[in-house]
Amino acid sequence: MTDMLQNPITQDVLTLPRKVEEGDRRNLVGLTRDALREALIGAGTPERQAKMRAGQVWQWIYQKGVRDFDAMTNLAKPYRELLRENFVVEVPEIVRREVSSDGTRKYLLRIAGGHEVEAVYIPEESRGTLCVSSQVGCTLTCSFCHTGTQRLVRNLTAGEIVGQIMVARDDLGEWPAPGRNPKDEQRLLSNIVLMGMGEPLYNFDNVRDAMKIAMDGEGISLSRRRITLSTSGVVPEIARTAAEIGCLLAVSFHATTDEVRDKLVPINKRWNIETLIAALREYPKATNSERITFEYVMLKGVNDSDEDAHRLIELIRGIPAKINLIPFNEWPGAPYERSSNNRIRAFADIVYKAGYASPIRTPRGEDIMAACGQLKSDSERERKSRRRAEA
Repeated sequence: MTDMLQNPITQDVLTLPRKVEEGDRRNLVGLTRDALREALIGAGTPERQAKMRAGQVWQWIYQKGVRDFDAMTNLAKPYRELLRENFVVEVPEIVRREVSSDGTRKYLLRIAGGHEVEAVYIPEESRGTLCVSSQVGCTLTCSFCHTGTQRLVRNLTAGEIVGQIMVARDDLGEWPAPGRNPKDEQRLLSNIVLMGMGEPLYNFDNVRDAMKIAMDGEGISLSRRRITLSTSGVVPEIARTAAEIGCLLAVSFHATTDEVRDKLVPINKRWNIETLIAALREYPKATNSERITFEYVMLKGVNDSDEDAHRLIELIRGIPAKINLIPFNEWPGAPYERSSNNRIRAFADIVYKAGYASPIRTPRGEDIMAACGQLKSDSERERKSRRRAEA
C-alpha cells in the first residue's frame, strides 16, 4: 500500500490531449501562474516584468472574463500586439444549450479535436452549482451511469476543465461590470462539483491545476470549501487530493456489500469497500465541518433495503460524513429502476436516526436529459440519423 500511495495511479488506457501544432498560438486558459509567466517570457516579455505582466493578464482572464487582448487596457498597445501574435484566450464552444423548467442549464461543449463533453448548472435558493466533466467518456463502466456506456477518448486539459466554469459564467452574465469590484457581485455560480463525465482522480494533475485556478483569489476566487471532488474510489489518490487540492471529498459509494458494488462500481474489484473505507478514515480534511459525502443512488430492489441502510451506518461509523440519497435518473435502456419515494424515505429515516444527515436529492433537469452523458448521446444519435438520411 505504501508504494501505491507514493506512485500516482494511471489508467489502463493512455489518453493524451491534442498536441498544439507548430505555429499555433498558445491558449492561455488553463496555464498555472508559473506556466503563464514562463509562456510570456518565451514570447519576449522581459523577465523582470514577467511576474507583473502575468498577474495583469491573469486578472483580465479570470477576474473580468476578458478574451480580447485589445480590451486589456492597462497594457501598452505594443504589448497587447505581442500577446495577440503569440496567444489566444479560448474556452470550449457551446454546441447545445438546454434550460429546464426548474432552471437547470445543461451545456454540450465542443473541445479540441471536435470531442464533446457536458456541464450542468443547477440553481438553488442559496447557491448555484456547476457540475464539471474531467474526461471525454469514462473507463469505469459503472452500470447505473450513462457516461459509463461511452468509451473513454481522452483526459481533458486544465484549460478545458476551467473553461467549463468560464462558459457557464458567460451564459449567466456573471462577470463583473466594468469598474465594479468583483467581490461585490452576486455569485450565481458559487459551487463546483467534479461529478460530470469521467473519473477526476484518473486525470489528477489537470483537475488539480484547474481547481487551483478556480480558487485563486485574484481570479474566479471560489473557496476550496465550495469545491467538491467526487471519486468512485481511486484509493491511492485520495490522500493526494487533500494535500494538493484541499477541496471537499465525495465518494460514489452506492452499495454496502462487495458483491453488489462490484456490479455497480466495477473499480471496487481493484479497491474494495474495506480498502476504500480505510482510506476515507485517514482523509486529513475529514472533520465535522468538512464531512465526506457518500453518494448513494437509489436502485429499486438492488441496494435500497432496510438491511442496506443498517450496513451503511456500520461501515461509515466514526467517519465525519453525510449521505446523499440520489433517486436514480432513468435513461433509455437503463438496466435499473428508481426506488419508490416511500422506500427512499424509509432508507433516509434509518440513516438520519443513526445521526447522519441524509438529504434526498431532488431530481433536476429531467426534461432536458440532465443525467450525465445523456445530452452527448442524444447529440450523437441525431448526427447518425442525419448521416443515414443523407446516405
